Amino acid sequence: MRLLGIDPGLRVTGWGIIETRGNRLSYVADGIITSDAREPLAQRLLQLFDGLVAVVDSFAPAEVAVEETFVNANAVSTLKLGQARGIALLVPARFGLAVAEYPPNLVKKSVVGVGHAA
Repeated sequence: MRLLGIDPGLRVTGWGIIETRGNRLSYVADGIITSDAREPLAQRLLQLFDGLVAVVDSFAPAEVAVEETFVNANAVSTLKLGQARGIALLVPARFGLAVAEYPPNLVKKSVVGVGHAA
């Protein structure tokens, strides 16, 4: 089974693909999708949408995991991150894919063994 993980962000959205075969995990690909900060918010969200559509089209994942948003001290930044996260949830849903959401600390602990890793 091929899985897509998404770390949403308005400036930079990260993604990674792994495959599972039994208990074995294999790296497939990773990358980033950026939006142009000089563009209006709607255009930036469209850039993220188009980039994620291209990833799903190219790699055909079976399921998707999206990192949950942590609450930021800056309400405007948190709102913008939430909008980018909405795109990260919308694209796989549009393709009919199952989407799971995970807190950032759980993702980091699972990958590197420490919940507050850089």
